[in-house]
Amino acid sequence: MKARLALIAWLVLVWMTLWGDVSAGNALGGVAVALVVTWLLPLPMLDPGIRIRPVALARFLVWFGWDMVVSTARVVMWVFRPGPPPTLLVRVRLRTSSDAMITMIMAALANVPGSLVVEAYVAERCLMVHVLGLPGDAAEAVRAEVAALESRIVAAFGTSRDREELG
Repeated sequence: MKARLALIAWLVLVWMTLWGDVSAGNALGGVAVALVVTWLLPLPMLDPGIRIRPVALARFLVWFGWDMVVSTARVVMWVFRPGPPPTLLVRVRLRTSSDAMITMIMAALANVPGSLVVEAYVAERCLMVHVLGLPGDAAEAVRAEVAALESRIVAAFGTSRDREELG
């Protein structure tokens, strides 16, 4: 019921925005249209599989911000050095099976400079990650970083089932 009221309020807001007039008559017309639309075209209730935990979200955002700074500095350093930077392709196995969590992990990796998910094997819970600017054989370090990222994302956004999967 709460979600239906939120949908009706949203539809009334869209209606009033489209008409470009904030008035009582326009609001009543929007309510009437919203009720008809939600009655004739009911949407199924979907659970996106995301829960927000404020403390864990704050920890994730601080870590993610710091990782952005460090990764940007690493990429800038390699841009100004002569010669090609070291690159690495690492296959990383994830512990979570949630599509929402895997998508958030991929988005976080893609937004950090110097890393990119090249391929995702969802059925196998694996990601192929391209990393720029880490010297030497850093495959285990990359796997550890992705595992830590996965833990932070699941702690901040995962359901109780997602958190149980991580152990």
